[in-house]
Amino acid sequence: MPATKTATKSAAKSSSKSSSSSHEDAVSLLTDDHKKVKKLFKTYEQASKKDDVEGKVEIAHKIFEELTIHTMLEEEIFYPAARAAIKDDDLLNEATVEHDTAKDLIAQLEGMDGDDPMYDAKMTVLSEYIDHHVEEEETEMFPKAKKSKMDLDDLGAQMVERKEELIAEIAA
Repeated sequence: MPATKTATKSAAKSSSKSSSSSHEDAVSLLTDDHKKVKKLFKTYEQASKKDDVEGKVEIAHKIFEELTIHTMLEEEIFYPAARAAIKDDDLLNEATVEHDTAKDLIAQLEGMDGDDPMYDAKMTVLSEYIDHHVEEEETEMFPKAKKSKMDLDDLGAQMVERKEELIAEIAA
């Protein structure tokens, strides 16, 4: 599907600019990702209201890419460090389960046509689910991480490097 490849490349370029432009700490990087995805969901809603099937599918794929990269950064780098530093297995286990559920919804959506009557409903559920997950991270996990002995600057640098690798893989 040519539109998907174009969306992938533009999402990769846009993510690359934001990830390499500064060396933020891990929490700031993850929070920036949250804001970006929230904006993309709003853009999706606007396209959906206009019955712009091609546009909303393109935006949905950008959302999927952003969420996929974000969850990989958290699961590979941030969560293991947080698990060791903040000693709150319940919080981190719940976050991991939420990631798994979001991945399942994304997989369902990727297998659907944008004009499927259930597409918008599933995107709405994904958006609400991500909002819930972000709220917990930003109000519970991130404050604990900031108070811990985690080296958030070093983790941020690792995450920027890994994000650039993932963007390059997607663009290839």
